[in-house]
Amino acid sequence: MYSGFSDGESHDTPTQRNILPASSMLWVRNLRRYIGSGAGLGSEALMELEIKRILFEIFKEKQLKNQESGTIPSFYKKKPEEGSISQRVQRLAKYRFLKKQSDLLLNSDDLDALWSCLRENCVIDDATGAEKMNYEDFCHIASVCTEQIGPKCRQFFSPSNFMKFEKDEAGRIAILPFYLYVLRTVSLTQARIDMSEHDQDSDGFLQSDEMESYIMGLIPNLAQLRDMLEAFRQTYSRIAAQKFFFFCDPHRRGKACIKKILLSNCLQELMELHQESEEEVTETEQAENWFSLTSAQRVCDMFLALDKDGSGSLSKQELKEYADGTLTEIFIERVFDEHVRRGKSSRGNSREMDFNSFLDFVLALENKDTPEGLTYLFRCLDLQGRGFLTTADIHSLFRDVHQKWIEGGNYELCIEDVRDEIWDMVKPSDPLKITLNDLLGCKQGGTVASMLIDVRGFWAHDNRENLLQEEEEPPEEESQ
Repeated sequence: MYSGFSDGESHDTPTQRNILPASSMLWVRNLRRYIGSGAGLGSEALMELEIKRILFEIFKEKQLKNQESGTIPSFYKKKPEEGSISQRVQRLAKYRFLKKQSDLLLNSDDLDALWSCLRENCVIDDATGAEKMNYEDFCHIASVCTEQIGPKCRQFFSPSNFMKFEKDEAGRIAILPFYLYVLRTVSLTQARIDMSEHDQDSDGFLQSDEMESYIMGLIPNLAQLRDMLEAFRQTYSRIAAQKFFFFCDPHRRGKACIKKILLSNCLQELMELHQESEEEVTETEQAENWFSLTSAQRVCDMFLALDKDGSGSLSKQELKEYADGTLTEIFIERVFDEHVRRGKSSRGNSREMDFNSFLDFVLALENKDTPEGLTYLFRCLDLQGRGFLTTADIHSLFRDVHQKWIEGGNYELCIEDVRDEIWDMVKPSDPLKITLNDLLGCKQGGTVASMLIDVRGFWAHDNRENLLQEEEEPPEEESQ
């Protein structure tokens, strides 16, 4: 007779097997969960719904595990290596994209044709004499321009663009603001395309050498810069680029966002050089424009005059001669502490201010009322680096101004009175300290900074009423 063993061998003590019930087996449980109560698989639609439900549960389970484990999402993508195929493909794709965007822009002939269409199809306001158009005229001009120029002008004739402009009681808009809007849009788009061409790594930022290269390419197209000597162009590009970085790179990362550059006043100031200097721009306007040739030469000559030893950088002693020596010693010391790095060219342990740092220094002093300029100066005024100024800081800062004031033969004044006046001007939120936000909010931060770092600035504040009266009264020669 056969025993209960499959191998046919006899055993004295048969081993008893533990046979699990069918309901406890994993595959049985999964199968039952899949087919339901056992009544059958059901329709295909029900099967699909069940599959989706199970997969969704698996997805939620994995998502929950990822959240619990604290997985950091990918935020860095390695840039392609120089000369690699991926870099070449990237540059080719970028070139084709920018070329396509450039072809969609209106050129000078298209803009002239657009202006002609606007003037030929508008109506004259009887009251003001202004050339205007209503929405029906707007749509008609859009059709005419599309026929004459092409579909690329259609983007400017959308209903939303019409609603952007101020309308009179008849629902009409003036054609000049609309044309200037088209002109500015085309100009900014072209500038963005040009800047993107200089953006080598295509990250939306321009480094200093890329910004200088962009400005260098603009020089022949700017009316006031066409006659610039070739030898001065590199220096000019460096001076011009530094203002963009001063205002568009507040954290001093060495790169400026292209979008921020386009929206800044710096680009608008640079584009003002398109005007013909002989007819449209006065000498005063040229001197006030940082990007004018006159201003660039002034800054360059100023640096060369201060650099007594011809080392290409300025020591503290040399910088003290800036503005005829009216700046205080403590301010010069703080400028070197906060804004001058110790470079390889520095002699011994002393720091030297290079040309770019000097440009930032000049920009801060000439733009004290701007947030960027005031931020630069506040770091120098904050003697303890605590983020605020106390009465003791004001006393220490103004002490040097007071000394220069007395040496200049002026009347005696009380430092405590000046300190109280500064507190009244700023009106800080905390009566015991002045923060950068307090200076920015009081709208007199530039004046306060001038009073604390420059004896000439304090003199201008002390004589502000007389100076204002002199500005209002015309000179005697002119009146005669």
